[in-house]
Amino acid sequence: MPPMPLPLDGTRVLITQADAFMGPVLCEVFAEQGALVHASTAPLADPEAAARVVAEAGPIDALVANLAHPAPSTLAVETTDEEWRAVFAALVDPLPRLVRAAVPGMAARGGGTVLVMGSASALRGMRRASTYSAARGAQLAYVQAVGVELAPQRVRVNAIAQHFVDNPLYFPPEVQGNPRFQERLAREVPLGRLVSAREDAQFAAYLCTPAAACFVGQVFPVCGGWVAR
Repeated sequence: MPPMPLPLDGTRVLITQADAFMGPVLCEVFAEQGALVHASTAPLADPEAAARVVAEAGPIDALVANLAHPAPSTLAVETTDEEWRAVFAALVDPLPRLVRAAVPGMAARGGGTVLVMGSASALRGMRRASTYSAARGAQLAYVQAVGVELAPQRVRVNAIAQHFVDNPLYFPPEVQGNPRFQERLAREVPLGRLVSAREDAQFAAYLCTPAAACFVGQVFPVCGGWVAR
């Protein structure tokens, strides 16, 4: 009996900022599931960068927009224009540029997938997170609108809204090792632990498979129940 095909067998996937946030584990899991991964580590601040990254990847079936930026903890009344612009430049501005560059080719080849690695901070109020939450919220609103728009072209656009997921940017070892953080985890997250990086990446991979073809413009919280609490 021939071996069962892998879920992403031969799927050509571009993962942005592959060395940051969820990038390394996404590359690992997608490759394990048979994807042909183009792991881009190019910065995306330049308005022309997204088009270059997509062109360098060649024809792709899926774009995983993994966009990372440290989350400021500034009080809302103390937030500067510079902070606001920097966070939006990193998390929001590259997204439509990536879509403009990647989607026409996908549509011409019969369809494709765009998945945004977003944040649940946009789904529940958090103190001292106004800039970051607003930027992540803009990502999710964009996904919902563009998902509906592109569905007739057989391009699926969805997002993972994650929080309390193990990753070195937002939950480095020194944070996880702090007893106060562990107390917070037990208090705020019904799961009682961080979602593992692989659990998150495996769900991301699933959303890029044909089995998830029914999802359009959806935002999926991956946060151990934090949003529902």
